[in-house]
Amino acid sequence: MQRYGSVIRLRPEHRDEYLRLHAAVWPSVQRTLRQANIRNYTIFLHGDLLFGYYEYVGADHAADQARIAADPQTQQWWTLTDPCQESLAEPGSGHWWAPMREVWHLNEEDA
Repeated sequence: MQRYGSVIRLRPEHRDEYLRLHAAVWPSVQRTLRQANIRNYTIFLHGDLLFGYYEYVGADHAADQARIAADPQTQQWWTLTDPCQESLAEPGSGHWWAPMREVWHLNEEDA
């Protein structure tokens, strides 16, 4: 299992819309994420920053990410959510959400 974290800015004028959308994420979008080996996907909000975290349990992260991006329902979902966000990723990186580097993790064996 691999952990992934990312960050993006929430546009203040779209805050309510974004929160409304995520109060009822489409089942088809959730299904696509599960089929792409994404688990424990969580989005946190702090001020105007969104922090996303998920665990990947598959063998080919790039292929599964491409599968998500190719899904028509997910693409439609993004047409609603993307205008609510302002990317913090490096220009030309190919990322919408800026990847974050894990610097520490406490696991069960450390207890």
